Amino acid sequence: MIYNNILELIGKTPLIKLNNIIKNFPGKYYAKYEAFNPGHSNKDRIALFIVNEAEKQGLLKKGSTVIETTSGNTGFSLAMVSLVKGYKCILAVSSKSSKDKIDMLKSMGAKVYVCPSNVESTDPRSYYQVAKNINKKITNSFYVNQYFNDLNTKAHFLSTGPEIWNQTSGKITHLIGCSGTGGTLSGAGQFLKNKNPNIRIIGVDSYGSVLKKFHETRKLDKKEIYPNRIEGLGKNLIPSATDFSIIDKFIKVTDESSAYTAKNITKHEGMFVGYTSGAAMQATIQLKDSGEFNEKSEIVIIFPDHGSKYMSKIYNECWMKKEGFINYNQQTIHQIEYI
Repeated sequence: MIYNNILELIGKTPLIKLNNIIKNFPGKYYAKYEAFNPGHSNKDRIALFIVNEAEKQGLLKKGSTVIETTSGNTGFSLAMVSLVKGYKCILAVSSKSSKDKIDMLKSMGAKVYVCPSNVESTDPRSYYQVAKNINKKITNSFYVNQYFNDLNTKAHFLSTGPEIWNQTSGKITHLIGCSGTGGTLSGAGQFLKNKNPNIRIIGVDSYGSVLKKFHETRKLDKKEIYPNRIEGLGKNLIPSATDFSIIDKFIKVTDESSAYTAKNITKHEGMFVGYTSGAAMQATIQLKDSGEFNEKSEIVIIFPDHGSKYMSKIYNECWMKKEGFINYNQQTIHQIEYI
């Protein structure tokens, strides 16, 4: 089959049975492997959908500039879509994004501004405010604003949710995914809940993020906020793209455990996954330990992106050691031998 362009490959990603990392776990476990998207992440879905909708509404036209706030994956997807469709792309990126992601954005033709991650969202240096200010200054520009754009959620309601339902023949009992903007979990979760309200939608949050406590109390507690290392997971604000009524519960994971679990997925399943995939799998392990699953459970875990985006972070021995991850020496590392 011949495709007209790379964008036609977005979506319809495989559901892969996990076999080794979940040995002796009750139930069946499947990974929704979003690295099969051409931009190597689930953010391809929202990038294409939002740009297409903006074109329909006349918000994007010849010579337009696409502007966005991103941890890296949405930015790469938007840069790819913009390049194919002939738009310019400017991205405000969090400083905790890996060097690999930033280099990839530049390679795809985007103009990149790296902004400090350890400032409040209202700070003029934050990537939220930088993107907004660039949007105001540039005429004929379109600010995607994924954190507060309902189309983020709708993209997953129309694609990710139906795919998972069909791939599991409607037998899914749990959907587990990381929450940043919350669009993936909210959109796919809403579709699945419409099909079967008993399906459990479980969000993964990071320490240093406000999402879990907000879900439980409906109050924003700024005392919860401190810097974390996992890009694309957790938030220091409440995104309107997250439908908290769809999510049954949140569970928090640490930076360290998520890093090692990502590496274990690669080691035991042969899937080269990113940091948030490790976080989602680590949450699944913790949920198993708490008795969430039984033998009849059919669990789908969203693996959002590819490990190649983290070669300078979790797959880099020096970075792991620098971050003080105490299990560093427990990993089997084969040294390179030069002949």
